Amino acid sequence: MIRSIIFDLDGTLLDRNNSLYLFIVDQYKRIIKHSKDINKEDYINRFIELDNRGYVWKDKVYQDLIKEFELPLDWNDLLSDYRTRFSSFAVSFPNTIETLTNLKNKGYKLGMITNGYGDFQSSNIQALGIQDYFEVMLISELEGIRKPNPSIFLRAAERMNVQPKECVYVGDHPTNDVIASINAGMRGIWKEDTYYTERFESDGIVRDLLELEGIIEQWNREDNS
Repeated sequence: MIRSIIFDLDGTLLDRNNSLYLFIVDQYKRIIKHSKDINKEDYINRFIELDNRGYVWKDKVYQDLIKEFELPLDWNDLLSDYRTRFSSFAVSFPNTIETLTNLKNKGYKLGMITNGYGDFQSSNIQALGIQDYFEVMLISELEGIRKPNPSIFLRAAERMNVQPKECVYVGDHPTNDVIASINAGMRGIWKEDTYYTERFESDGIVRDLLELEGIIEQWNREDNS
């Protein structure tokens, strides 16, 4: 019987690709283009490439950008601007609020586990206006442990007073989210991302978050039959 649904943040609830693009465009307009005449699209595309979907922290990204484009800027200033202003451009995937509302109204316990820096991820969660839906929110920096370590999944279940087998975890990353949650004894649902093309184990796949409720209700009917 599924009692709890736990979500990843980036790429699952937060549309990070779109959010990052909006931020880079704004930062380019405010800072970059006034420091040197460089092509906007060249800069944006290189930023996204170096960022590697968020798996390269921005200190390295900005140092590389300054070197490659010969920008007369301090990477520390650009990093500070990113950390303080990114959340202003944070946008969620379609149907995020509707899905969280429906699941909470059905009586499911909702949680979140996300890798990242505490203040930064907290700001993004607040910007999306979703913080009140969750009983627990575990951010790796604050917990001292990161996905895919199973301990962080088990910690979330313990804090919600449920067994791992009563939990579903929903995330976009095959290893850090889906396989890791299954290894922790949960069911793992993949929030489909066409970037990942390799085959991997999952208990379900959704393209739209609204599909979650139907899958979980079906599992619960089967468990009760």
